[in-house]
Amino acid sequence: MNLALLGFLMVATFMTLIMTKKMTPLVALIVIPSLFGVIAGQAAGLGDMMIDGIKNLAPTGVMLLFAILFFSTMTDTGLFDPLVGRLVKLVHGDPLLILLGTVVLCAVVSLDGDGSTTYIITIAALLPLYKRFDMNRLYLVCLLMVTSGIMNLTPWGGPTARAASALKLDPATLFLPLIPGMIGGLAFLLGLAFWFGVKERRRLGKVHAHQSAAPSDLGVSQYPEARRPHLRWFNGLLVVALLVLLVWGVLPLSVLMMIAFAIAMIVNYPGVAQQKERIAAHAGNVLAVVSLIFAAGIFTGILGGTGMVEAMSKEVVGVIPPALGPYMAPITALLSMPFTFFLSNDAFYFGMLPILAEAGAHYGVEPMAIARASLMGQPVHLLSPLVPSTYLLVSLAGVDLADHQRFTLLPAAAVGIVMTLVGMIAMAFPFVA
Repeated sequence: MNLALLGFLMVATFMTLIMTKKMTPLVALIVIPSLFGVIAGQAAGLGDMMIDGIKNLAPTGVMLLFAILFFSTMTDTGLFDPLVGRLVKLVHGDPLLILLGTVVLCAVVSLDGDGSTTYIITIAALLPLYKRFDMNRLYLVCLLMVTSGIMNLTPWGGPTARAASALKLDPATLFLPLIPGMIGGLAFLLGLAFWFGVKERRRLGKVHAHQSAAPSDLGVSQYPEARRPHLRWFNGLLVVALLVLLVWGVLPLSVLMMIAFAIAMIVNYPGVAQQKERIAAHAGNVLAVVSLIFAAGIFTGILGGTGMVEAMSKEVVGVIPPALGPYMAPITALLSMPFTFFLSNDAFYFGMLPILAEAGAHYGVEPMAIARASLMGQPVHLLSPLVPSTYLLVSLAGVDLADHQRFTLLPAAAVGIVMTLVGMIAMAFPFVA
């Protein structure tokens, strides 16, 4: 059977099952690709494909495991309580200001280029506010994820680095013309947050200052006995040091997280019994996220190992009419939305992007333009069940993945289109860029 057709059917079956809640993502990530691998006649090689996929995602799984434990421990110590208290005073119980602040805070924190760290920090700071005022948490995860998708286009972010590497381009040269589109995307997102805020104001009204809890009553930690207010400065410096070392790239992120967690445990909870108690408190969260990462490795391993990714890429490029050749850049931008959703970033940028760039070259379209266009789908990409940080986001926020996908798909696609249009205008008028 045609590998491209099988690939499309596999992705469609998988998405249908999880979005209709007929199967959990964990089970679907394992069963569906295994079944389609057998149908493709490659049953004998499935084991190796699965192991290769798991190996590729193993560092991410380890990083997320210790990231959850580390930042959960920081939350338990009460490190983020003062920040939450200040945010409560700043927003004056106004849902609209909370939603606008969600975008601004996430945009600033996202500068580190790591989605998982961004989600952990922003959720720790914002989730107590959303819970306190009974706000819709789908708004929270939508705004955080799409903002992260925009800010992930920095030169040190994964997508830009992949696009530059795949086409042998300079990341800085690739990035600078993306700035107007990113600003346009953030402006659109602030408008969306404003609209969400108006809806929440109508539903909830405005909580007056005297109704809001005092900062000391609104702690992020669920475990009062685990708070360590006397160690707040040390814990704050530990987080800052971790983020600085992360940006510098001194050690792999997974290793940095492991070391930071070990230091946090030794200083805050020196007793063995205390350490076991803290780890056990967050074991459920860790298991839920990390198990999905390794299951996603099976999905990506089979999708790539069977040759489905390559076949799907060639099939898509082959159906583009020659008359549309000069418009390969905007076509690439539109294709990047569904394809980075269905495929991993590695599969899209290293498998499909070179084919799109080659097709564009036949019509005089520069590889740089194709590379920039390929990044426009990143807000939609983060909705993919193949993105590890997405599981972390919905897990921390207590939101169902399928509900999040249904709610956020349209806003994410709209932001991608806005970034594309603003980017095209900026390139048409170079002084804008």
